[in-house]
Amino acid sequence: MIKKKIIFNDFCEWTFDTTRAEGSFIWDETGRKLIDFTSGWNVTNLGWNHPEITEAMILQAKRSSYVPMWTLDPIQEKLAEELTKALPVGLNTCSRATGGTEANEEALKTARAYTGRKKILGFKDTYHGQSFGTLAIGYLPEYEVVKAISPLVPGFIQLDYPAISSREPQEKILSDFSTQLEEVLKNEDVAAVVTEAGIITGWGSTLMAPSGFLTAVRNLTKKYGTLLILDEVGTGFSRCGKLFGMEIEGVVPDIVTFAKGFSNGAAAIGAMVTTTEIGERTCNVTNLTSTFGWMPIACAASLKTLEIHQRDKVWEKAARDGDYLQASLREELKELSPAPTIRGIGMEIGVDFGQGRLVPRIVTESRKNGLHVVGDCENNLQIMPPLTIERAVLDEGIEILVKIIRSL
Repeated sequence: MIKKKIIFNDFCEWTFDTTRAEGSFIWDETGRKLIDFTSGWNVTNLGWNHPEITEAMILQAKRSSYVPMWTLDPIQEKLAEELTKALPVGLNTCSRATGGTEANEEALKTARAYTGRKKILGFKDTYHGQSFGTLAIGYLPEYEVVKAISPLVPGFIQLDYPAISSREPQEKILSDFSTQLEEVLKNEDVAAVVTEAGIITGWGSTLMAPSGFLTAVRNLTKKYGTLLILDEVGTGFSRCGKLFGMEIEGVVPDIVTFAKGFSNGAAAIGAMVTTTEIGERTCNVTNLTSTFGWMPIACAASLKTLEIHQRDKVWEKAARDGDYLQASLREELKELSPAPTIRGIGMEIGVDFGQGRLVPRIVTESRKNGLHVVGDCENNLQIMPPLTIERAVLDEGIEILVKIIRSL
């Protein structure tokens, strides 16, 4: 029998079979127990197979498991109510989706329909989904995947992400970026700017923008009648030390999207949330139908997930553990020459080695020693442990990782 493999690219054959997962651990096909530093890429923020979420899904399955897209189940209405209650005032209209790609596609269609404009502005080397529209936000024309499937959706503008640099002060980076962004927006033909809340989570780079980045984007989009679409698929649900990434700078977008940690990986679900005005003016022309969007069992999982985050204030632990993790890595790796750059927000942390294509080797050796990590396939490890990870387990994972890095 030929064993099928999913390959991220020709340099990153990292896949392996899993047979079990619980809390902060996963088990591979050989029975090896691995400390998980990935959360399935910001999905299982509350740990793998959370028992309260499982119980909520079982109870819902006994009531109903499917409703057609033109009807509304009480649990769907309850989820919309609780989600919007947790968001800033004004973000009160939900659209159902099955994941981040679909939610972001809904956001793009909504922005074009509401503004009457066609251009969408995003940032190079960012990930917002795998559809033609969402790939066009951040994938460059020279990438092999783009060449193979092009043309992508037209009308997308890509700017360089204003990443923090050791060579320039943050104030200058932010000022130069703001000037560049205003130059594009002043023509008043851009429907929306699509971004995450100050850190790139989906691409593997964990590049961080200067403090004030999201505020600057919000101010300029308002000035020129452009909508702000905030992708909270990776930054949402306590990952960055706040329940939602928008809370870091107190910015309220016009549209926000969720997926990944929304149900803690227990079921496929996503959401686009916007204002009543935007929703009512666009819903009849944007075709936001989703056959499997917000299935009752997925809603039960998401409701319980949100309840646990709010009840336990998981974001506070994420902020503490993130500071601890960064400080520990800096201390343990400071003697390396050159020392890697360590950056992050909450428990979304990057360890950037700069050169040498070390990440595949670190991933492979770590797994042999009981730790599961991932990254950008080259030189940046992206560390995303479950936010519920016990400190002793976190320390054990740090010890394994540091030992591997020092041995290279």
